[in-house]
Amino acid sequence: MDGSGSAVVVVGAGQAGVAAVARLRARGHRGAITLIGDEPVAPYQRPPLSKDYLKGKMDLERLTLRAESFYAENDIALRRGTRATAIDRAARRVHLDDGEALAYDHLVLATGARPRRLPAAAGGGLAGVHCIRTLADVDAMAPEFVAGRRVLIVGGGYIGLEAAAVAAGLGLSVVVLEAAPRILGRVAAPEVADYFRALHRAHGVEILEGTGLARLTADAGGRVSGAELADGRHLAADFAIVGIGVEPETTLAAAAGLALDNGIATDDRGQTSDPTIWAAGDCASFPFRGGRVRLESVQNAIEQAECVADNILGQDSHYAPLPWFWSDQYDARFQIAGLSTGYERVVIRPGPTPADGAAPQVAFWYYVGDRLIAVDAINDSRSYLVAKRLLDMGRSADPAKVADPATDLKSLLA
Repeated sequence: MDGSGSAVVVVGAGQAGVAAVARLRARGHRGAITLIGDEPVAPYQRPPLSKDYLKGKMDLERLTLRAESFYAENDIALRRGTRATAIDRAARRVHLDDGEALAYDHLVLATGARPRRLPAAAGGGLAGVHCIRTLADVDAMAPEFVAGRRVLIVGGGYIGLEAAAVAAGLGLSVVVLEAAPRILGRVAAPEVADYFRALHRAHGVEILEGTGLARLTADAGGRVSGAELADGRHLAADFAIVGIGVEPETTLAAAAGLALDNGIATDDRGQTSDPTIWAAGDCASFPFRGGRVRLESVQNAIEQAECVADNILGQDSHYAPLPWFWSDQYDARFQIAGLSTGYERVVIRPGPTPADGAAPQVAFWYYVGDRLIAVDAINDSRSYLVAKRLLDMGRSADPAKVADPATDLKSLLA
């Protein structure tokens, strides 16, 4: 059914929410569109928060996803600083925290994810304990980044390591605490972890792996002063950053009785268990390779939201992405294509050793048998682009040729 004249309400003004409303208008939607965001600022990009914005290299104007004028020019009602509190599915209304209820024909949930926090008993509520998710989070922690101060980063995933790189670059003393046996344990091969461990240690960062946190300790004023480790050691710290992952924001969906499965469960069109409600971005899980997956990336947020918008407009669009991600740490540009989950072996393709002491170039190609499923490329855009093209085409590459530095990567596409 053509929904071009329907009333659409989008809850969540992040990358997915903005992508959905922009696509609707670009593809000719004529009905009312309302975009609800619980933050008081215009919708903005999140990835730069832990990188250039925290470094002070990107200002708020460059961080925003669209100019303020975009929403008015496209007749999109942007409700900033407003929180959706409940969904009345029978009446097709979204209730807001200001007492208003908005009617919808189609509702898009782009509610994102929320950071996991340390429990209060472990010191999670102490002053000087920060997380990185929102603009307000980063604005609150930015004054802490003063050369010579000591920061404890709890969690050795992408967010924690990116924050460590910024802190080390600004002259702070940095300790990364990872309870699992190694950093990047859920998302990358041990060989990739070895690379980043060496990179961080070369910049003076201390990484403690296989080391649990018992609790954060506080001074007399209730501010974090350090950490008591599970093995009895104590670390001093001036502030702490907690980067132990995120959880899909499903509160609204759960209260409304929508099906959940590691997020808001959708089909491959982005439709939830209610045919008038859709979901996209970090909050949504969808069918993928015979199972279900939830992806936390800009690419997924945009493409899944655009698929939802197309389907609201009456198309029959099915979402089958090739995932890709990136991370920046020091001068290492980390690009990922595909999903390495279930890999059986890693083929390493080393690059030339930089003469200027820069981060080395290398690519890690993931295989199941002889089938390529993903690549992690560091300062090696050619490996990334060739592998991504192969994955797009559903093709593989001879592991022996990949490992041979004499192989012209372009020849793998022939």
